[in-house]
Amino acid sequence: MSNIFVSSIGKKVMMSLAGLFLVVFLLVHLAINLTLIFSDSREPFNKAAHFMATNAVVVILEVILFGGFLLHMIYGVIIQVQNWYARPLRYQKENYSHTSFFSKFMIHTAAIITVFLVIHLMDFYFNAKIFGNVPRVIYDGKEFNDLGILVIEKFKIGWYVIFNIACFLFLAFHLLHGFQSAFQSLGLNHPFYSPVIRVTGIIYTVVVTAGFILIPIYIYFRM
Repeated sequence: MSNIFVSSIGKKVMMSLAGLFLVVFLLVHLAINLTLIFSDSREPFNKAAHFMATNAVVVILEVILFGGFLLHMIYGVIIQVQNWYARPLRYQKENYSHTSFFSKFMIHTAAIITVFLVIHLMDFYFNAKIFGNVPRVIYDGKEFNDLGILVIEKFKIGWYVIFNIACFLFLAFHLLHGFQSAFQSLGLNHPFYSPVIRVTGIIYTVVVTAGFILIPIYIYFRM
């Protein structure tokens, strides 16, 4: 059983499971963030953020999420380094298929996404959890962190909006290969299922990327 953590196949399986967990998280995160543009007030966003920060089950899932991200990142780096050492020099100038083109730059897009995530956590998560530099607002006699105003203030800064859009485009690049690759690593490689998974991955990537890009653009020009 312990071989799953050290074998080549085991590393890919663990990285894939962690990656698919992050895929689900992105949908939840997007749904909450979209309330900022589809609601007349920040109340739904702030209440959802409060629930995510205080609910015991969600807090446990949050720990699992961070662990999953670290696992995904560590195994990704290990596998990439192993591939670099294993790849003969004669293959360096070979033509790449559409899929392998995305695969070739997975480690680079992952690095950019990691930098973006650290900045994102510093701006919002650590501000609320550690530093406490968050305005407070009252709904129905109860006090909440006004994280919504932090998001809006950030997305009124032009360079920050451009930076976010660029990072989510890199995320889309990463997802286009990663979504299908995760299922392949789990053994779901079939003449019927593989095309379905590929199309699902494309639709997921387009929807998630467009959603996250829409939010800063809408806030910058409309709020």
